[in-house]
Amino acid sequence: MNKLIACILMIAATVICPAATAQTDKPTIVLVHGAFAEASSWDGVTAILQNQGYPVVAVANPLRGVKSDAQYVSDIVDSIETPVVLVGHSYGGLVIGEAAGSGRNVKGLVFVAAFAAEAGETVTGHSGKFAGSSLGTALAPPVALTTGGKDLYIRQDKFHDQFAADVNEAEATLMAVSQRPVTEAALNEPAGTSGWKGVPSWFVHGDKDKNIPPAALAFMADRARSRKTVIVPGASHVVMVSHPDAIAELVLAAARSD
Repeated sequence: MNKLIACILMIAATVICPAATAQTDKPTIVLVHGAFAEASSWDGVTAILQNQGYPVVAVANPLRGVKSDAQYVSDIVDSIETPVVLVGHSYGGLVIGEAAGSGRNVKGLVFVAAFAAEAGETVTGHSGKFAGSSLGTALAPPVALTTGGKDLYIRQDKFHDQFAADVNEAEATLMAVSQRPVTEAALNEPAGTSGWKGVPSWFVHGDKDKNIPPAALAFMADRARSRKTVIVPGASHVVMVSHPDAIAELVLAAARSD
């Protein structure tokens, strides 16, 4: 009985105080998903990073607005004792750019098919500068919120082709069902700061992205003076799902950099 009680107490301590068992001199990798995705989209990347001994936090991005989402991520970053590498997908790029403010222990930014916005730029406005996005025609009718504003989803019957064409159909179907909506206001809210101007940045995206035109992604990587840009042939917008090894490799490069 005493052994059983001791075991229960040990398990409880591990659950309540995970940091006590996860001490490391390596930076913590904080993963921030974008619109129409959710935290489990990082599962493949997370498994590789953890296998290399890195602590990982996959944030449940609220997708309510750039400033408020960035503050949420900032609070998480501020609670972490180690240096942090922020990784953002899609709209999450605006969020990490905003969250990497002065005074935070962020050593690198990794943009995964993501927006690296200048202050004042919006997702909608930036996408419109380059041809190639078919997202507008794939959206379902907006969901009106009783609190005001509208939530946007991708139509489930268009999700595979639009968002995850290089993911197998069964997995894409599940992703379509569990997608998290973004507010229309968030896609039109201007970035307040450009964290990539003061923090080293890395970029990766596919050349078959139908949400953000590859030309727009290449432009932003070049403008941010990316330390390394990886283009994955044939990859869709969810390149972290279809090619987790490529994403993890770039994240590890950022984590190991000086």
